[in-house]
Amino acid sequence: MKILAIETSCDETAAAVVEDGRIVHSNVVATQIELHRRFGGVFPEVASRQHVLAIQPVIAQALGEAGASVRSMDAIAVTHGPGLVGSLLVGVNVAKGLAFAANRPLLAVNHLEGHIYSNWLDAPGRPQGRPTENFPVIVLIVSGGHTELIEMRGHGCYRRLGGTLDDAAGEAFDKVARLLDLGFPGGPAIQQAAVGGDPTAFDLPRALRHDPAHRFDFSFSGLKTAMLNLTRRLADQHEDLRNPRLLADLAASFQQAVADVLVEKTIIAAQVASARQVCICGGVSANRCLRTTAEDRLRALEVQLYIPPFVYCTDNAAMIGAAAYYNWLKRNSAGDGMTIDVHASLPLTEMTEPLAA
Repeated sequence: MKILAIETSCDETAAAVVEDGRIVHSNVVATQIELHRRFGGVFPEVASRQHVLAIQPVIAQALGEAGASVRSMDAIAVTHGPGLVGSLLVGVNVAKGLAFAANRPLLAVNHLEGHIYSNWLDAPGRPQGRPTENFPVIVLIVSGGHTELIEMRGHGCYRRLGGTLDDAAGEAFDKVARLLDLGFPGGPAIQQAAVGGDPTAFDLPRALRHDPAHRFDFSFSGLKTAMLNLTRRLADQHEDLRNPRLLADLAASFQQAVADVLVEKTIIAAQVASARQVCICGGVSANRCLRTTAEDRLRALEVQLYIPPFVYCTDNAAMIGAAAYYNWLKRNSAGDGMTIDVHASLPLTEMTEPLAA
């Protein structure tokens, strides 16, 4: 089954042709980073206007690279939430037009579910392969807008265990990068600045680490405030925050604090659910400190870790095509039809079985 997938939930205009939920024939992404860098973050109106300009060329390139046409597809898939409403509308309306013109089923996909299924895509240089059907699987979705722990009991069957109570991890990276004058986007900037830094140089908080009422929840606002107070104290001591060594220690200490709490709570969830597989996905899963910390600690527990290749960590359409395929199999339906709408805060559909105590 070949699916043309479209993703426009935020500031990436993307299209892909995916076969059977894992074989990627093309995956084209038009980024808007340079447009939003001057704002220090994504400007919604600018994002939606740029999607209008980019979406047709991106789709044409994806089909061309795959040697395909819209009519050779079995279905059209599109992200309909969560995300920026203006951005989502561009993708959904174009997908409706293509599906109507070619008389193909239209499949609505949850963006978060797309990130989950980025782990099921085939990719060279991925020694651990793809997750097996040995459920449950614990999934950590960690990105600029989301930080959530999910128990996956089967394809399309989820239970949200917890999530951030304030900032998402990626949002915290962006804000701290701005604080350190490192630019946007914050994740890559902090990772680069942290090279050679000492992750133990500064004692930063790991919020909700020992709180039984929030054992699967995250909070990064306190860490962000701690970084603000730390930089102010260093400035009062006449320390030069532009000093490469000091900057490296600050960046390394911050990203290690984020990685520690993300991995520790993921491990707790895996132990409680008796899961032997853990998936980490979303834009922040590209962070090398998070990857290394997760690999080291999960290896000791003999839990298999899966993280997508870097190209599938950030927003892309291949992951939407993968999620659409597994949803198609589960529902065995003709699609969602032309009545689909966008949803800025669309949650994953949860199962009813409780997590083991």
